[in-house]
Amino acid sequence: MSRPIINKDDCTGCGICVDACPTGVLDISRDHAVVENEDDCTACGNCMEECPMGAIEDIEED
Repeated sequence: MSRPIINKDDCTGCGICVDACPTGVLDISRDHAVVENEDDCTACGNCMEECPMGAIEDIEED
């Protein structure tokens, strides 16, 4: 299963990824996006597709 990783240096905290997430696992904290509920992430990729800064990547986990 994969999960999103947010590059805090590239993230501007615009919130587009938060709005794009169908399961609500993302939030904005201290001016950048954070993954709040990793277990609820479905790895749909919406956040990565919508991020205008390209600040979100996915990482494969077992």
